[in-house]
Amino acid sequence: MFWLLLFVSYLIGSIPTALIVGKLFFGVDIRELGSKNPGATNTLRVLGKKSAIFVLLIDLGKGALAASLPLFFHLDAEPLYFGLAAVVGHCFPIFAGFRGGKAIATTAGALLIADLSLLIIAYLIFFLVIFLTKYVFLGSISVGFSMFIYDFYSANFNFELIFLLFSFFLIYLHRSNIRNFILGIEPKINDKNLKNDLIPPKGSGFKV
Repeated sequence: MFWLLLFVSYLIGSIPTALIVGKLFFGVDIRELGSKNPGATNTLRVLGKKSAIFVLLIDLGKGALAASLPLFFHLDAEPLYFGLAAVVGHCFPIFAGFRGGKAIATTAGALLIADLSLLIIAYLIFFLVIFLTKYVFLGSISVGFSMFIYDFYSANFNFELIFLLFSFFLIYLHRSNIRNFILGIEPKINDKNLKNDLIPPKGSGFKV
């Protein structure tokens, strides 16, 4: 049952929310626009606020649902394992050619079930880093290291190695942002030029 639910969690995470919204309501592949990342941030940049909120909520829900599976099936297993399986699915989705997002929303959903305190601390730091630097990718990378430091000083978990590896995993996922930052071309969150990437819906449906 453990391995079956772990695989189901991966499949849940593999649902490519932003890709579906982009193709259904805008007729575009969001992986070819903006930052080319099929996540909530790029959805906001390319498809608008309403689409971004929808994508964010569904991606959060993927992580929360996966982390809840052992509770639903009365399995004596750590919910975080299943949440992280969903995160892997989100980043490398079998339903979208293994070209997925960058883990942040789905991770938040997983932590919502696994450890609310860790969620609050990690994502307060996430927003603080973005507020101070105006770079979303730096806030995203901070999530992994916040989780590692929290776990290192907490009695709740013993996942230091997993969280440390997750931190480097986030760095890997954001390697293009890091390269752009070094080259001086990574846009800040308040860059007015980002509005140029916004596109209208192809017809009825989501309106930006």
